[in-house]
Amino acid sequence: MHFSLIRPHPQHEREAAYERARGAYEDHQWLWHRFFPASRGTPRDFLFRRLHAGAAACFHVVSARAPCQDVPGWQVQTKHYEPRLNDGERLRFELRANPVVSRPGEPLLDAGELPRQRTTGMRVGTAKHKVVRHDVVMDAKKRLLGERGIGRWGDWRDQDKPLLYELAREACSQWLIKQGRKRGFEVNPDELHVDAYTQHRGKDGRLRFSSVDFAGELTVVDAASLVDALMRGIGPAKAFGCGLLLVRRVG
Repeated sequence: MHFSLIRPHPQHEREAAYERARGAYEDHQWLWHRFFPASRGTPRDFLFRRLHAGAAACFHVVSARAPCQDVPGWQVQTKHYEPRLNDGERLRFELRANPVVSRPGEPLLDAGELPRQRTTGMRVGTAKHKVVRHDVVMDAKKRLLGERGIGRWGDWRDQDKPLLYELAREACSQWLIKQGRKRGFEVNPDELHVDAYTQHRGKDGRLRFSSVDFAGELTVVDAASLVDALMRGIGPAKAFGCGLLLVRRVG
């Protein structure tokens, strides 16, 4: 595996800012075609996160293949990536993720009925069902409204109505804690920061995915599982720049 930093050449930052003033999925396509070209049908073999260096975008990338080095206007720094961790070790981390909860829906007659980015097909016995991915914040809002018999968030007038920031922080924090249990780490809740909850919509106005930025401290519980998460990412929407877990040792 390889870990890369892709950023504009200092003399080309303005051109780079213009070139990358697009959406998350366009970033994915651009990285794929410019830095990881492959024959048609080759599956995606990299994770990325978009950051900003001044006015221009830069990218952290974990990939199975080394990226191309000769893309005009951009410089690439790459090193072999072989994380070696020990159980009990403490790490600082950063993660941009798409926190969702999946639940079974109604039976489908045809897989073509699945709404894009919202469902995936699965078989239960001989019948095909859909599994719907719900944004965890929207799901928490729906649950709270149902408990109170209220139809819309704006109709909730009681003093016990939580602030949206507090609801987002709690729902996303619980999602990450559960992810950690499955992927070999334990989050320190006192050091956890949850920021930048954002709903990303397509040109048609429909919600495509949501993202949130996490940062904090974790403890390694199962080193092999955590290394696998560093390589494979966490959560869905990886084609939109989510899922790449960045870590460094404490101190």
